[in-house]
Amino acid sequence: MEAFVTTLLLTAIVQTGDRSQLLCAALAMRFARPGQMITAVLAASIAGAAIAALGGVIVGDWISRDALALFYALSLLFAGMGMLAWRRPVDLLQGWRIGPFVTALLGVMILQFGDKGQFIIAATAARSHDAVWPLLGGAVGTTLGLMPALIWQDELARWPLRPVRIAMGGVVTAIGLLLALRAFGLV
Repeated sequence: MEAFVTTLLLTAIVQTGDRSQLLCAALAMRFARPGQMITAVLAASIAGAAIAALGGVIVGDWISRDALALFYALSLLFAGMGMLAWRRPVDLLQGWRIGPFVTALLGVMILQFGDKGQFIIAATAARSHDAVWPLLGGAVGTTLGLMPALIWQDELARWPLRPVRIAMGGVVTAIGLLLALRAFGLV
């Protein structure tokens, strides 16, 4: 259950002001079909979390306990640093003419593939040797993290996301750094 809760919280946090969130807001405004958008985001989140969790369980069987601790620490450290870094603008998929569900599904899956949330899911699955709880936590957390963009859309642009993103990025970076120092036996 710890794997579910930590993955849910961390994946929701790292979505704050992320490109996936901005894409979801833009697509929600463009298509005005909230049901299809939510379903597509949930499906994309489940697919991405499944890939990450299964990969994490496979990797978890190959590496030592100390390396797993370092893998988890680095996933948080790099996720936090990624929140602090500049992001290139998101492609709003204006040229895509495949409908709201498929556009949102593929757009979110492409942006999420190899993103910080997936590394957190993979590292949690590797550490816990369980794919189910990190998969569920990651899928729910990612969906919850993207939900404000689907609900508030253009209002989201007026929110002070940058300071919140920097504050949360600092916290996640600090936790990752602390866990990395622990993994090396320095703390």
